Amino acid sequence: MGSAEPDLYRDTWVRYLGYANEVGESFRSLVPVSVVWASYGVATAYVTADAIDKGRKAATVHTQDPMRVGVAVVDTFVWQGLASVAIPGFTINRLCAASLALLGTLTRWPLPLRRWATTALGLAAIPLIITPIDRTVDFLMDSSLRKLYGTPGEPPTPH
Repeated sequence: MGSAEPDLYRDTWVRYLGYANEVGESFRSLVPVSVVWASYGVATAYVTADAIDKGRKAATVHTQDPMRVGVAVVDTFVWQGLASVAIPGFTINRLCAASLALLGTLTRWPLPLRRWATTALGLAAIPLIITPIDRTVDFLMDSSLRKLYGTPGEPPTPH
């Protein structure tokens, strides 16, 4: 039913740019904070580019309806901002902070080993948190923002 052309931001390696901040948060205990903030810049650029892309695609389909174009941009930006940047970044940040503190309390491992263990845990958690966060954001958006403008077509799919 949809076009055979793959979506650059959803169906190719480009979608992994949306995970940059989760990787940055995983490495927070090992790298300067500027590296972590740069990872948020990459993820935010991905979210913004996807929203612009969805707006352009909506503009070609709904040439006489600028509201549908705006809805496509806003819906994509908000969904991706929550599901790709804000919620996973916070989740990995707290998971890594808690694990570093717990390892400090429960083990006698040297700090570099605790930091690497925390980083490994953060990286390992990324694939586990994606689907629950995506489904939660779908529910939140369907229960709130999308009620304001109805479903303008297909909602964003997981990054």
